[in-house]
Amino acid sequence: MTIRPRYADLFEALCDPDPDRADRAFDAILFDRGEALPDLKECYQQATRNAKLRYLIVQLMGFSGDPRAVAMVAPALQDHHPVVRAEACRALEDLGAKTQREALQAMLDDEDPVVRIAAKEALESLPSR
Repeated sequence: MTIRPRYADLFEALCDPDPDRADRAFDAILFDRGEALPDLKECYQQATRNAKLRYLIVQLMGFSGDPRAVAMVAPALQDHHPVVRAEACRALEDLGAKTQREALQAMLDDEDPVVRIAAKEALESLPSR
């Protein structure tokens, strides 16, 4: 899949040094919710060298409220950057992803303390069944 031009422009703006432009882009993507998911997934996969963008993409997926996002966020638990892994834990919590309890449980052993805390908090808020 190719990222649609509207989203390509918004994804570029997410990391703009002008915070107003970045915030407007974030809000525009957030407003689209599930409609943006395929492009968010593609952007995450392409942004291999931009941890800030991957972080924001995972956050947007979590805020989407769309159950399809769970399968898109779960791989971010294995991201090489701890900030992205921690945000993946939070996103799964936001999505109420009780199917990911085992994956979150494994994150309690992550090398980074921020990830461990995020995983613990996510597990505490998710229903056990």
